[in-house]
Amino acid sequence: MRKLLNTLYVTSPNTYLSLDGENIVILKDEAELLRIPLHNLEGIIAFGYTGASPALMGACAKRNIALSFMKQSGKFLGRVVGEIKGNVTLRKTQYRLSDDIVESHKIAKYFILGKIYNARWVVERATRDHAARLDVDKLKGVCKTLVNSLKLVEESQDLEQLRGFEGEAAAQYFRVFDDLILQQKEHFYFHSRNKRPPLDNVNAMLSFVYTLLAHDVAAALETVGLDPYVGFLHRDRPGRVSLALDMMEELRTVYADRFVISLINKREVNADGFTQKENGAVNMDDDTRKDILKAWQSKKQEIITHPFLQEKLEWGLVPYAQAMLLARFMRGDLDGYPTFMWK
Repeated sequence: MRKLLNTLYVTSPNTYLSLDGENIVILKDEAELLRIPLHNLEGIIAFGYTGASPALMGACAKRNIALSFMKQSGKFLGRVVGEIKGNVTLRKTQYRLSDDIVESHKIAKYFILGKIYNARWVVERATRDHAARLDVDKLKGVCKTLVNSLKLVEESQDLEQLRGFEGEAAAQYFRVFDDLILQQKEHFYFHSRNKRPPLDNVNAMLSFVYTLLAHDVAAALETVGLDPYVGFLHRDRPGRVSLALDMMEELRTVYADRFVISLINKREVNADGFTQKENGAVNMDDDTRKDILKAWQSKKQEIITHPFLQEKLEWGLVPYAQAMLLARFMRGDLDGYPTFMWK
């Protein structure tokens, strides 16, 4: 199994990233702030209008270090991608499957089945861990609905029908999402999912963490030789990492959502770190963003047992493991794609 390296998050505004030998150097007003060996990194995410030298971008591309640029709010701007690696036959197979609507539907079902299964697990786990503080009957009702959604997805006939069942299941899950937030309810509440822009503190956190997860999944797909821009559920759109968004579906609830809920319930974030603009958009301040990034990096180091591989690995390697399994499935080494179903 691949070794989990570090991801460097650059959040300081007006900084410049450069290369010195085998090191990335972070400069501000021409003064050196930090120097880190490239061989310790698997990814770099720069927030704000940070510049980077062509030499550094070339070194990252050569070493397969994912370099992404985001706005200060966390909105994705672009990625530096090096020479395409991996088996060209694998990518040609991926393109053929994506062009075939019937095959795309079959593969997309795997991702949505994983998403709904894990959503149900998150709700079930809450009823077990916090039964005295929750409306258990309400949550059990949602779990029952999600079980039925699994059957409907399995029986779906095309992508349009699949998206409809997925949307209904997501609505049921988000109907009780606010119930899972047990602390700081005055400032951290969830009424509905909104993202362009996020209109409350919880949605701001979700959008930010989903962006981090998308970066990790896209990098994992490229590592195993798949094209992260060619998906099955999410169809082709210039600049969109459609396959990464597909694979994210099975990881959103159990990985990203539980992470956000944990930060709130453990009071690792507070309302002082959020501001609302005149148009209703909610932004996080630099300190809160740094706290979330630090916690995200710690989360990635936690050891779990992969439900299919039955191997111990870090959470941060789960996207790579799933990408590897998807590649094996496309090559015909597996009869089906082993969806990540956590419990």
